[in-house]
Order: sequence, then structure tokens, then C-alpha cells
Amino acid sequence: MEGHAMECRLDNQVAVVTGASSGIGFAVAEALAEAGAAVAINYNRHAEPAEELARRIENKGGRAFAFGADVSDEDAVEKLFAATLERFGAIDIVVANSGMQKDAPSAEMSLEDWRRVIDVNLTGQFLTARAAIRQFARQDGRDVSCARGKILHMSSVHDVIPWAGHVNYAASKGGIDMMMRTLAQEVAPQRIRVNSISPGAIRTSINREATEGEAGERLLRLIPYKRIGDAVDIGRAAVFLCSDMADYITGTTLYVDGGMTLYPGFEDNG
Repeated sequence: MEGHAMECRLDNQVAVVTGASSGIGFAVAEALAEAGAAVAINYNRHAEPAEELARRIENKGGRAFAFGADVSDEDAVEKLFAATLERFGAIDIVVANSGMQKDAPSAEMSLEDWRRVIDVNLTGQFLTARAAIRQFARQDGRDVSCARGKILHMSSVHDVIPWAGHVNYAASKGGIDMMMRTLAQEVAPQRIRVNSISPGAIRTSINREATEGEAGERLLRLIPYKRIGDAVDIGRAAVFLCSDMADYITGTTLYVDGGMTLYPGFEDNG
């Protein structure tokens, strides 16, 4: 396997990326495909962009397909994995990226909005990881990677930075951190690696209002590196963590945030 470890390539590997019809998930799926992986592009409601990405990957000579599934639904997750196996015969990389926000001040937040965010962001990532662990355990001797399987959770800088008005989201991301580390500890002896990426401010179509114009200028005060991230920044980090270049890394969170977790509000002594 030594030869595999010199570059971030994922040739002959199969990846499942949840929540990949837009934003970070879309960029991660595209980056994994560019690195040589066949990709199952999961979406919940928006089929068109997922199908368009699959076509784009295939037109470049890659392998991809789009599949609709709500990750908070156990049966839907099983169907996503079954469809991927039917199409590609194995699964080597699983990126649990699906996430959502339903923001409100805590006193006004409905139980329904609390539950929905926890269901998708935390339970959905658990169901995705559990399906991955079960599948990796059934596969042996694939010899496409040093690890038997790789799981990548998408978290947020709000796994460590409190975020007023977003208590459900912040709680889900804090939960992802300890879930990821516990899973990593549990499955490392099976040669399964589990890590997280915690993005900072990333410019996507969903948050355009918060990342451009005057709001963007205010946001830059929170970013020591003085640029708002692009989804491709997360895609590149995902390729690295899923490649043999990162084979000795498990149970770790990679913060891709331009320094946001350095608490720049304290740069002049608070």
C-alpha cells in the first residue's frame, strides 16, 4: 500500500456524500470525484442540482449518481446504501454532511424546530455512520486504501463557539464532536477511521446575505485570515482526510475556518 500514500488520490474507491445537492456537500462530492472516487450524491428535496452534478462528473469520465433520501429516516439511509452497493459494488468513504438550521431565540424556539434540527444534524449523521460501519465490517480485502473504511462528519466551528439564537444547531454540532470521537475510538481496531471537518464562514448560495456586502464586512472581523471561505476549501480538506495521506489520523476535527476559532475579539486583549 506504500505507493498509495504519496498523494491525495481516491482511485477505485466509492464514496457516499449526504446532503450533496448544494453548498459544502456539493463541493465535497465534486472534489472526491476529481480525486478519482465514484460518488453517490445524496439529496433530500432538490434532485436537479444533484443530478446535474452526477452528469457533470460522468461527462468528465468519472462515475456518479444522485439518490434522494432523508437521512433522519432509518429506512431511507438503508436504501441509499443499498442503491450505492447495487451501482458500485462497495463503499469505502462516507461523508455525513446533511445539516440544516431552524433559528430562533431559545425562549421562542418550538419543540418541533428543536427536534427537526437534532434529527437531521445529529441523528441523521449517526444513522449514516452506523450504516457505514456495518458495510465496512462486511467488506474485506478490497486493497484500495490502507483503511478498511473512512467516515467523515461535517460539523461546524459551533461545536466549540456558542451561538446565541441557534441553540438547536450548536447543540447538534457539539454532539457531533463527541459522537465522532466515540465512534472513532470504538471502530479503530477494525481499521475504520472517523474524523470531522468543522467549517467556519463558507460562502454558499444559502448564506449569501450573511457573507456579502456590509454583512460580509462585519463577518471578516471574526476571521483573522481576512477572507470568507469557499466550499472548495472544505472539498480539498475532505479529500485529504479521506486519502491515505491521512491514514494515521482518526478521532480528530480539522477546523477549516481562517482562524475563526482563535477568538479574534480578544486580539487586542479583549
